[in-house]
Amino acid sequence: MTIRYLAQELYRLTKQLEELEKSLAELDPEASVAARAHLEGEIHQTRKEMERVREVLEAKKEKPLI
Repeated sequence: MTIRYLAQELYRLTKQLEELEKSLAELDPEASVAARAHLEGEIHQTRKEMERVREVLEAKKEKPLI
């Protein structure tokens, strides 16, 4: 994977996370527990994926010790 692709993917995931968090904040307080749990699960998965992409991106950016 190229650095550019990883950066674009990280940006996409950041935007997706913002939308999910906004949806959770706007969720009706009387909404079902299942709906809230579903959104929280998606947020958790997105954060994990963001962290994975961020780690790969940082590894790609590191200079070799020659």
